[in-house]
Amino acid sequence: MAFAKLEYIWLDGYKPTQSLRSKTKIVKDFSGKLEDCPEWSFDGSSTLQADGSSSDCLLKPVAIFTDPEIKNGYLVMTEVLNADGTPHESNGRATIDDEDDDFWFGFEQEYFLMDPETKRPLGFPLNGYPEPQGPYYCGVGGQNAFGRAFKDEHLDICLDAGLNVEGTNGEVAAGQWEWQIFAKGAQSAGDQIWVARYLMERLSEKYGVYIEYHPKPMGDTDWNGSGMHANFSNEYIRTAGSKEKIEAVCEAFRPVVDEHIAVYGAHNEQRLTGEHETQSIDQFSYGVSDRGASIRIPIYTATHGWSGYLEDRRVASNADPYKVAARIIKTVKTVTG
Repeated sequence: MAFAKLEYIWLDGYKPTQSLRSKTKIVKDFSGKLEDCPEWSFDGSSTLQADGSSSDCLLKPVAIFTDPEIKNGYLVMTEVLNADGTPHESNGRATIDDEDDDFWFGFEQEYFLMDPETKRPLGFPLNGYPEPQGPYYCGVGGQNAFGRAFKDEHLDICLDAGLNVEGTNGEVAAGQWEWQIFAKGAQSAGDQIWVARYLMERLSEKYGVYIEYHPKPMGDTDWNGSGMHANFSNEYIRTAGSKEKIEAVCEAFRPVVDEHIAVYGAHNEQRLTGEHETQSIDQFSYGVSDRGASIRIPIYTATHGWSGYLEDRRVASNADPYKVAARIIKTVKTVTG
């Protein structure tokens, strides 16, 4: 290969929700391997990550995927470092304590496809609302599914890129969709979520729509919000073998509710009301197959000798999977070591 086009992807310093940024590097005779992706830099003063008087931030490549839409293209996920090589304060990936990849994560990314002219989800009229929720979840037909072509093309691109997408489906509200990614290793899971989000954002340019990650874009209405449910396990949970051990892990989350909510996404209080398959933000609960609980114990775990995985349903759709995984790992380790 004479030239390769490496799209370096990173997270900026915007608060309370970071955005994706990217730029293209041309490399001659590229091997296609992560270790041959050179470190790069960018102007942090333009992304709220540095002052203009000392503006250089570094991009450290951490994962690489084929870019199926660009000839000789690669998607390079990076983390942001300060000029001295230390992790930047915006770098959530560096906070993950899972060196042996003992933790497995499966994130369920919900989102709305929005019309840029009406500022409303696809399927919503300019004024008023479509038919009530019910037929849209896993729905079929022009009256129920809005944006399927986008959803399907995004799925194909992700699969061609080598991302471990495990499925997609229409969600409860009109114009709302979901995809799921599973990975062994918290950092890998976060890398893949962010690259899949990048591909979705880039695809939205082609379709003339935009992605809404806000956890309750329709405000105080009887329409579901969007989450990013976090399914997780480590060796202890996968082989627990008893109800008591599983419940002990769940109980470990009770005293640190505030610490979790702090990294579970901005404006999440609008979604976690106790309605629409959520637990109230100021309460904590868990239960087998309970989608109104803070943590759902999947029926799989309960019926397979109390060994398997757990699902934290509080995570909002706009959360940073790196920070979510880091907090979950910290809490689980108080029980499992």
